[in-house]
Amino acid sequence: MLRKVIPGSGASGGAPAVEGSGLSVASFIRTAYEDGLAAAQSLAEPALSSQELRGVIDFCADEACTAANAFCPGCRKWTEREGLATFDQYCARYQSITFTETGLVLTPGGPLPPATFPSLEALAKSWAGEEVWYLARRVIRRLKRLEDPRPKRMAATADDDLLPSPTLVLVRPQLADNIGMVARAMANFGLDDLRLVDPRDGWPNEKARAAASGANFIIDAAKASPTLAEAIGDLNFVCATTARQRDLAKPVLTPEQAVQEIRRRMNVGERCGVIFGPERAGLETDEVAVADAVVMAPVNPRFASLNLAQAVLLLSYEWLKETKRGTLGRVTTYESALEPGLHTRGSPPATKEELLGFFHHLEAELDRLGFFNPPYKRQTVMRNIMTMFARMNASEQEVRTLRGIVATLSRGKGAGRKSPT
Repeated sequence: MLRKVIPGSGASGGAPAVEGSGLSVASFIRTAYEDGLAAAQSLAEPALSSQELRGVIDFCADEACTAANAFCPGCRKWTEREGLATFDQYCARYQSITFTETGLVLTPGGPLPPATFPSLEALAKSWAGEEVWYLARRVIRRLKRLEDPRPKRMAATADDDLLPSPTLVLVRPQLADNIGMVARAMANFGLDDLRLVDPRDGWPNEKARAAASGANFIIDAAKASPTLAEAIGDLNFVCATTARQRDLAKPVLTPEQAVQEIRRRMNVGERCGVIFGPERAGLETDEVAVADAVVMAPVNPRFASLNLAQAVLLLSYEWLKETKRGTLGRVTTYESALEPGLHTRGSPPATKEELLGFFHHLEAELDRLGFFNPPYKRQTVMRNIMTMFARMNASEQEVRTLRGIVATLSRGKGAGRKSPT
């Protein structure tokens, strides 16, 4: 019999756990993401089968915890469910908080028993939570690659975030804030695999999370490596970005050409990446030399340098265009995806009958008020008016508004009513 995910005990359902293991779903997801599927299977005793582990991963990736009202400790969904909108609200729940690294003790006086954390940073992370469901989706992506090494184009659906995307590598980034802004740009355009090489301010870094403006799932999943060789070791094809010409015999691609080549290679199972240099001077020539191609953007030749987040945004935007997975603006419960062109807010284009009715109304009122002077110009003037309004492609609502304007101006309204003189 297959072991399934079951909610824990308690009024709110408790943490979802794998039947008979005593371990939360998050434990299996984190292990599968960090150490591999075999390690996650062996967490339980006896070990989970592949089918059982896939059920656990699907439970988390599909956010089934929301319907079950059962959330894993450390997951952001628990924080959201509890309504802890601020860090102060989170701290106020504890009777006291002790920090082992400094010996500092806070006494909020809340209803929960005393808690211990290594540092204030660790406490803040426990409040902010971790997007465990995002890690589950990354694991599913890996499974899809194993099942089919040639990813096929899928329609833009809820599974769209499971499509593979290139890895972005920041070499010796100097400011954590810039890393956060890079993560935000990546999230805007559908990229999520970020790697760092020897970041100057260390890693992880809370300043990067703050600058990410909600793209924390990218920051939390980003891995730091001491060398470029280690960061790109598992990639098959790598592009290096630069604004300076290098004396190297390599293909030079525009951002558009680069993402087209990356997409072509990823469609046949290759893993691809783009490397970006540090803010001050960019990549060293020796670092560009290890890349398969160079990416250079069309820029003003007298001012060619882009900042780090701008360079990433440029490549990320081209990637989204190439994969055709984006929408014009956001899509929410109340806002649907838009197509380019005239947006009439739901009002259909006016019919010719409605437009001609407006012209006759306007002509009659202008005639009544003596606008056509001299009279023989009437036909020419009305022809020009009709041409002008026909060119605007008015909607039904706009024609009704225009007729209301004509009626109000010709007859007056309310306290402002006046007789034409």
